[in-house]
Amino acid sequence: MPLPPLVEPIAALSDEERTRTARHARLHRLGEIGQRRIAAAHVAVVGAGGLGSPVVLALAAAGVGTLTIIDDDVVDLSNLQRQVMHRLSDVGAPKTDSAVRVAGELSATRVLPVRERLTPDNGARLLAGADLVVDGSDEFSSREAVASACESLGVPLVWGTVQEFAGQVTVFWSRPPEPGVATRLSDLYAPGSEAPACSAVGVFGPLCLQVGALMAGEALKLVAGVGEPLLGRVLLIDALASTQREIALRPARAAAAAARPATTDAPVDTVPEVDEPDDRAVLDVREADEVAVAAFPGALHVPLAAVLAEPTAIEGPVVVVCQVGARARVAARALRAAGVEAWVLAGGMDAWTRRHAASAPAGAAS
Repeated sequence: MPLPPLVEPIAALSDEERTRTARHARLHRLGEIGQRRIAAAHVAVVGAGGLGSPVVLALAAAGVGTLTIIDDDVVDLSNLQRQVMHRLSDVGAPKTDSAVRVAGELSATRVLPVRERLTPDNGARLLAGADLVVDGSDEFSSREAVASACESLGVPLVWGTVQEFAGQVTVFWSRPPEPGVATRLSDLYAPGSEAPACSAVGVFGPLCLQVGALMAGEALKLVAGVGEPLLGRVLLIDALASTQREIALRPARAAAAAARPATTDAPVDTVPEVDEPDDRAVLDVREADEVAVAAFPGALHVPLAAVLAEPTAIEGPVVVVCQVGARARVAARALRAAGVEAWVLAGGMDAWTRRHAASAPAGAAS
C-alpha cells in the first residue's frame, strides 16, 4: 500500500514549471498535486558519484524543490566511466560543482552544495531539514553514519549499492507511518560490515544508472505518497543475467528483541558467522578472477549474481565465503530466505588467510 505523502504541496507551480513537468501531471496516480509535492520537497543526497550522479539528474529533472548534495571529493578521470554527472572538463574540480551546474541546466531546483564528509559526528546536522535522504556513498562506514543520522531524525533513507554486476535497492525508515514496518541498515548488514572498493573489483557503469534511477524513483514515490515503496523489501539486480528479484527484509532487531530476555541488549545479526567451515560445504561467491588468485580449498564456486538469481539451486548446509564478508552476507541472506541453511565465513578469505598464517608453525613455508 502507498504510504502517506511526506510533504504538503506548494500552492501552485510557475507557468514554466507546469509546462516543463506536464508529463508528470498527466500520470493518473501522481498528477498535478503530486508534482506540487515534489516541488515542495527537500531531498538530501549523500555522495555525488556513481549513484549520486543519476539520482541528482533525475530528481532535478523531476523538479524537486531543494537538493542538498553532500560530497567532499573531487572528480577523477577514472570516475567518468560511471559518474555521468561529470565531464572531462570537471576533472580536479569538486563533485558538488557538477551538481550545481547540471541541476541549474535542468530546472529551477535549488541546490545546496556541502563539501564535507558525512561522519557520525556531523550527520544529524548535515541532514537536518531534509524530508528524505538518498544514500549514494561507497563505504560502509559512511553508510552507517548516514543510516544512524536518519534513524535519529526519523526520516526515510533510500539506499542502494552496486558492486561488479550486482546491485541492491531498498528503503530504511526507523519511524514510518502506518502501515509501514520499521527497517534499518542493521537489518540487512551487520554493523562494521565491509566490501571491496570498486577500484579493486570493478563496477559495471550502466548498472549505476539503473540503480540510481530506481533510487530516485523511490524518493519521488515517498515524497508524493504514490505506489509501493521498497520498505521491507530489497530489490536485487543482476546486470549480467538481466534479471531483477526481491527478498523480504524483516526487522531483525525487533524480532530478536521479542525472542530474548529484556536484560540483554546485545546486537543481533540474522546471518550467523563461523571462523571455520568444519564439516560443512563451502560456497565461494567471488568472481572467477578472484578465485584464480586464491581459491578456498574444496569450495564450490558460484558467483554472487548466480546465487541471487537462483538460490534454491544451492544445497545446504553451506558456509558462504567472499573476500571480506559483505558479498557472502548478501548471498547467505538470500539462501536463508529460500530455506537453505547458510552461514558466513567471518571476515572472508582475507581474515581466514590471516588466521591460518598466524596459526602456521614457525618456519613453515609461506
